[in-house]
Amino acid sequence: MEKTSDLKDTLLALETQVREALVTGDGDADGALLSEDFIGVYPDGFAGKDAHTGQLDGGATVADYRLSDAQLRATGADSGLLVYRADYLRAGKSDWEVMLVSSLWERRNGSWVNSFSQDTPLTGEGVP
Repeated sequence: MEKTSDLKDTLLALETQVREALVTGDGDADGALLSEDFIGVYPDGFAGKDAHTGQLDGGATVADYRLSDAQLRATGADSGLLVYRADYLRAGKSDWEVMLVSSLWERRNGSWVNSFSQDTPLTGEGVP
């Protein structure tokens, strides 16, 4: 099992690759990082791998981004839950947005893949 700090660095680097794919519009790079059974929970609903990569069919969806406040919850010898803040600028927009992201990574067949992600908009509103 990797040390927690090493695992956090590994998963943050992989998460950065996902974000870079959104900036470059590279659906193949995005898809290579997602498990076949990937499920995403987003403000507009659920998405599988095809929907996640399909958003890039028209090109880049993000112009710029910053990841911060990363935390790791090791969930097993071959898995970890990375949570972090993502500040991002959508392609063609001028206002930055913020999501709090929970991303589950699993090592399958010797490679790390993202099997689950939830993006929660940071609104400043309390939980009801």
